[in-house]
Amino acid sequence: MVALFATTIFISAALLFFVQPMFARMVLPSLGGSPAVWNTAMVFYQAALLAGYAYAHASIARLGVRRQAGAHLVVLLLPLAVLPIALPAGWIPPAGANPTPWLLAVMTVAIGLPFFAVSATSPLIQRWFTATGHARAADPYFLYVASNLGSMLALLGYPLWIESHLRLGDQSRVWAWGYGLLIVLIAACAVCVWKVKRVALNQLSSEPDATDASGTTRAMPAVLAPRRRARWVLLAFVPSSLLLGVTTYVSSEVAVVPLLWVVPLALYLLTFIVVFAQRQILPRRLLVRALPIAVAPLVVAFAMQATEPIGPLMLLHLAAFFIAALLCHGELAADRPAAAHLTEFYLWMSVGGVLGGVFNALLAPLLFNSVAEYPLALVLACAVALPGPRQFSRGDWLWPLAIGAATAGAVLAVRGTRVHADAVVSGLLFGVPALTAFFLSRRPLRFALAAGAILLAANFYEGEKGHVLHTERSFFGVHRVTLDPTGGYHVLAHGKTMHGLQSVDLTRSRESLAYYHRTGPAGDVLTLFGRGAAKNIGAVGLGAGSLASFAQPGQSWTYFEIDPVVEKLARDARYFTFLRDSPANPRVVLGDARLTLAAQPDARFDVLFLDAYSSDAIPVHLVTREALALYLRKLAPGGVLAFHISNLHLDLEPVFAQLARDAHLACLTRDDTDVSAELRSLGKAPSVWLVMARSAGELAPLARTPRWQPSRTDPRQDVWTDDYSSLLSVFQWR
Repeated sequence: MVALFATTIFISAALLFFVQPMFARMVLPSLGGSPAVWNTAMVFYQAALLAGYAYAHASIARLGVRRQAGAHLVVLLLPLAVLPIALPAGWIPPAGANPTPWLLAVMTVAIGLPFFAVSATSPLIQRWFTATGHARAADPYFLYVASNLGSMLALLGYPLWIESHLRLGDQSRVWAWGYGLLIVLIAACAVCVWKVKRVALNQLSSEPDATDASGTTRAMPAVLAPRRRARWVLLAFVPSSLLLGVTTYVSSEVAVVPLLWVVPLALYLLTFIVVFAQRQILPRRLLVRALPIAVAPLVVAFAMQATEPIGPLMLLHLAAFFIAALLCHGELAADRPAAAHLTEFYLWMSVGGVLGGVFNALLAPLLFNSVAEYPLALVLACAVALPGPRQFSRGDWLWPLAIGAATAGAVLAVRGTRVHADAVVSGLLFGVPALTAFFLSRRPLRFALAAGAILLAANFYEGEKGHVLHTERSFFGVHRVTLDPTGGYHVLAHGKTMHGLQSVDLTRSRESLAYYHRTGPAGDVLTLFGRGAAKNIGAVGLGAGSLASFAQPGQSWTYFEIDPVVEKLARDARYFTFLRDSPANPRVVLGDARLTLAAQPDARFDVLFLDAYSSDAIPVHLVTREALALYLRKLAPGGVLAFHISNLHLDLEPVFAQLARDAHLACLTRDDTDVSAELRSLGKAPSVWLVMARSAGELAPLARTPRWQPSRTDPRQDVWTDDYSSLLSVFQWR
């Protein structure tokens, strides 16, 4: 019986985590990769999950277990009307209007019923188990381990195997068969419930004993107080916020690695497996001491704006997150109520998770100019998860105030002396206060506030990346304009990815630098094709607007940029003047490239640059057969497509070469990564570019130079389409 109920929960969780990326892939070509799309989808999934948990709680409370089991079987049959999952026929996104209502409607019609029905499975099946008369029915929470194992299987399995082996249509059919299997398993669980006529009342109403951090066993009260429910919400909120915060920060500021988001989410699910396991795997006392040990050096890393060495930093961030999540979820597991309140317990946990997601995804980009929600959640985790006195005393604010003031004073003193703040100086500036805060860790409020005070004082620190001139955040990330350490260049960066560079020397201010240097591949293309008969130039990806320095009088230049903040910074003459000084007076069209390009006249562009792939997190929907067909429709006869494919972790050349071969196009590549130290000092950055044209003759001017070579192909590389792509197939560790 335990195997049956555990397997049912396992399958349901796997289906939930399978359908989310699958449907996102389905809708991506229609709406593009705008974060508004992803945020809307996230809100839908969280709302549907919360609705499923609310249904589980309300239906059990109103009908009881036996009658609810029968009613739920009827509910499970309703989604069969919309399987296999697909985009509804005839649904077209509104042109020029907010697509959010349309997307919510599509998701409701296409996956609303299946997602709702599956989301209710875990709390319902655990609650049904309490009515089977099984020897372990009084405390069914161990079954929650199966739910998180199923989630982890789907989480790891989708990018590692499913996405690379099954096209979307096949994925949808597999999901439908999985849903059919789930119905059979749930029906078998219902039969087990119906076979048992009654269960002793005390089996459902008594609270399981709990063991606190000191190892003391305490009896849990039978009545759920509002304060207890609020505590469940808080303990679920903190790890949920931490999950999104650490994922955003690490994947943009430390290691821009594709699929990196899988690691924190897997650790998050693992914490539930650990804390709800039958036996204590990690001693809580050890975790309580480990959290301050991990947080103290992490505070130093935050304050120093450290991004290297990547390996140790990654481990430090993930370790602190894992320990904090373990402690919070461990408190939830220890405070679990009697089986009679099981569905309500999961409902309030879900509320906390939803609030954490909404805070990070929707509110934080509006409230903060940096990923401040991550250290804020870490500080909050220390305050709520560490044991110790909870009464706020005078020392709880005096100590943090003193530590913060001393740190700020030291930072300002170093800045005033113009001493170069190298790693040793910076380590002392923040290491000593962090060590002082660590000695306060037996008082959680004092330690948490001291850590927060150090982070606030660190705002006066400039770091080794140069002086920050401007920071602004949008739903696409945090953008910074800095004056580099030499004082010679303004730099536009998104995390660790540079998107533009301009000399502050007025005699060089019109030079195109970085990836667009005149001696580089982009310079070749614009020198040979961007003059003379070329009248219309298009560019996907604005950056600082560097390419506009090549513009000639009488030309028409159009940029396609998804982020309004990037256009704002590129037009701010305090930082960048490429757009202002260009004789072509370039215009900028905002929106996802596939959508905005589709609205342009066919055969318009003589040269079309596509510079949306240089970040290590590439928009896959812009690298497909359908996307290339769109680019060709917008390309004039004799025109050239130029792709910037520099990437640290993805080998994109065979992908584009295969697309060109599939479309019968000529294709050349220039690898310009061997840049001399002298040119680097003058602002040139290494880059790799690939060009396509309808015939080899159109690329003859480039083919005559030894720098441009036929693009490298790989016979094992399948053509990427809107129905199929695999980052894993081109991933390489560097």
